[in-house]
Amino acid sequence: MAGKKIGKNSKATTVGKLIAGTKKHFSSGSQQVQLEGASMTITDVLNGLQSYLDNRSTVVAAQATAKAKVSVERAALPALDALISAWVAYVRLAFGTQADALADFGLAPPKARTPMTAEEKAVAAAKRKATRQARGTTGPKAKSDIHGNVTAKLVVTPGEAAEGQPAPEAPATAPAAAAPSGAGAVAAVPQPPK
Repeated sequence: MAGKKIGKNSKATTVGKLIAGTKKHFSSGSQQVQLEGASMTITDVLNGLQSYLDNRSTVVAAQATAKAKVSVERAALPALDALISAWVAYVRLAFGTQADALADFGLAPPKARTPMTAEEKAVAAAKRKATRQARGTTGPKAKSDIHGNVTAKLVVTPGEAAEGQPAPEAPATAPAAAAPSGAGAVAAVPQPPK
């Protein structure tokens, strides 16, 4: 048993067989044996073996109980999480920015929002406008004018060329011809470069 590692449950099965064999072949409990330089009686050996089995069965029972408790916790968790979130929201609503009261609940007060300067507002507006243009996003009125089907052609651009060879150029794509407005008209939507 010393060279080969076995699992605890397999070892418990082996220990059970050792106990049965010891009781069958060593009938005298007071018989002395030498184990690892110490003198022990057969009764001492049986008690030690039985102790291993008792410990193993206690652990297995505790694991089964823990598994049952974990599954009860998991089943109750979604409802309890919703309750916790709702209560935190209620407490924040009830006490607003009262830092002392919120601290009693273990909650931090909301951060004071610093107003944007005129320069920051101008930069943000410019970024929003550039993003809308790059993505081709439109408002509801402009979207209502877009009708029909769009046909597309897949163009694959090769990656980096091997060392010493020039990269092949990507084929140019022809712009889509605009269809006449009216039923079945197709509006070309510009796509941002990738």
